[in-house]
Amino acid sequence: MPIDDLDAEREHLAASRQDLARMRKKVESLDSSTAGNWVSAEILDATLAHRLEQLADDPDVPLFFGRIDRTAAVGGESFHIGRRHISDGAGDPMVVDWRAPVSVPFYRASRTEPMGLARRRRYGFSHGELTAFEDESLTDAGAGPEHSAILEAEIERPRVGPMRDIVATIQPEQDVLVRADLSQTIVVQGAPGTGKTAVGLHRAAYLLYAHRDQLTRRGVLIIGPNASFLRYIRDVLPALGEIEAKQATIAELVAKNGQSHGAVRAEEAAPVATLKGDVRMAEVLHRAVWSHLGEPDEALVVPRGSRRWRVPSHEAREALEGLRANDLRYAAGRALLPRALAHRVLVQMERSGDSPDDRVHDAVARAKPVKDYAAALWPDLKPARVLFRLFTDAGWLAEVADGLLTETEQASLLWEKPPRSAGAARWSLADLVLLDEIADLLDRTPSVAHIVADEAQDLSAMMLRALGRRSTTGSLTILGDLAQATTPWASSSWTEALAHLGKPDGHVEQLTRGFRVPADVIAYAARLLPHIAPDLEPPVAVRRTRGDLAFTTSSVVEALGAALERPGSVGLIVPDASLATVRAELTEAGLSFAEIGVAADEETEFDAHLDLVPASLAKGLEFDHVVVSDPTGIVAGEPDRDTGLRRLYVCLTRAVTSLVVRHDALPEELGGVPERVDAKVGA
Repeated sequence: MPIDDLDAEREHLAASRQDLARMRKKVESLDSSTAGNWVSAEILDATLAHRLEQLADDPDVPLFFGRIDRTAAVGGESFHIGRRHISDGAGDPMVVDWRAPVSVPFYRASRTEPMGLARRRRYGFSHGELTAFEDESLTDAGAGPEHSAILEAEIERPRVGPMRDIVATIQPEQDVLVRADLSQTIVVQGAPGTGKTAVGLHRAAYLLYAHRDQLTRRGVLIIGPNASFLRYIRDVLPALGEIEAKQATIAELVAKNGQSHGAVRAEEAAPVATLKGDVRMAEVLHRAVWSHLGEPDEALVVPRGSRRWRVPSHEAREALEGLRANDLRYAAGRALLPRALAHRVLVQMERSGDSPDDRVHDAVARAKPVKDYAAALWPDLKPARVLFRLFTDAGWLAEVADGLLTETEQASLLWEKPPRSAGAARWSLADLVLLDEIADLLDRTPSVAHIVADEAQDLSAMMLRALGRRSTTGSLTILGDLAQATTPWASSSWTEALAHLGKPDGHVEQLTRGFRVPADVIAYAARLLPHIAPDLEPPVAVRRTRGDLAFTTSSVVEALGAALERPGSVGLIVPDASLATVRAELTEAGLSFAEIGVAADEETEFDAHLDLVPASLAKGLEFDHVVVSDPTGIVAGEPDRDTGLRRLYVCLTRAVTSLVVRHDALPEELGGVPERVDAKVGA
């Protein structure tokens, strides 16, 4: 490598950093004093503040990670590719945004399809300082195999802290998904280590870049399985310059509905929660809401001046049925019924020779006899009261669930000890989802532009419907792995899930090339696939390093020994039931650790060298080194063996560099200890 080339690249990096500072200083010099009014001033101030956040410079983060050199046939230009666009004083690009169309060949070009490139360059950095680069010729047919040591080093670089972006290491098949059209709903069925979470987050960042106005105005939602997972991914979008996307768990999403009923306050048996998540409940609730419509059995009489106008019951019925036929939301129909009845009165007035106008129509619709008559036919409903009645009134439940739920299923929904009122009820997560469904039957749920839902294989049909109604005019990126489904109500197929989302034409893409999990580790975990997901293609590790896989029957503290001496993060994954015992062992040994899921530590969660992870919260997380303790206990901690084996599959695939399995006995589905690994490590 000629030193002058490296020096030139370092000079370009320094100049780019100066131009970024200049761009930020220019924004800082602007203010809202020239705005025409206070509203415009507020908007301008917010816009400038957001722009300053986008231009923030972290000296430890490289401004660019690659370069493309085009062939003379397409102009011969060179572009440095980075996380944000930086231009010089003349407006020429010093760094182009990775999401810009010109950057596409950096991710997708190959020797068979060079896409107009002569060369691709990747850079090596250490704490923000440029240390090396490597070039790949895309026109030399006799070149060696396409392998990047810098790319591999970046993938395997030790980490401590939350998830980081993969913008420098996006693979061609990932880039295709990242840049998919906004209108398209995509399901990414991704094996462990294939980067499906990163694909979803980078797609959100790309769409915010490509459709800024639309997505900023209508919103982007990131849905994760739990609060710890959301804290783990919290830094990815801000690192890419995007702060508009909102993050929430499914529980937070439904609790934030306009008909909010607070947080989850109750747990329930898995069979009951599974029934409440069954799609049949949507029709039960639909019947429950619309069963409140009354039957006109007497005429409406409206006094006005010296006259009394009479709307016969059959005409009132026609007005009610006419609104019902329009497929309106319940509350919208209720609001329109007084006007529909008033219209019948105005028709009679016109027949008698009067000429009533809109003001008369409004006055009649607001008249007490009309409002009272309409309210009796179309009563006001609240989601909590509807669900409270459903769970306490066996006769009514039997009526609305007839032909949908068996008598045994109906009995399981009824509360053994009903609360005093709907306001005193302690709702479970499944209940909140049902309340959200009822709320949407009453008033349409606002739709956002795009939703990214991770670990979506664990969502029930009713949870998927909750996501779907928030994307009726938008699209979704669904991320998951059917082999990692660990809830009794999980989807059995992505086709089924897309139907519940209301996006039956969504595209399913399967990612099987694993970039994160080492070959030996993923091969061992894949022994479970014939038992938990026989229809899925097994993952294939593409890294040259096979990783470290070891087994031990020693204590937890001894099993951690080698991992704690290595750089990077260490995750100790244990059965939930063993948390207290293992916590005490670590404390007694004087080991410093953070515990995933402990709210008091949420600000420093994932920042410790060692994290204690309950098996139920391991999904979606990654650590350089993982110790899985008591795999048999992890399996036994779930309601059934299939779910337990899927939970174990999750836990065994969290390692990026090394995995130690600490066991007294191994589940028979794993087939014992592989011959090529050391079964005595840590013993």
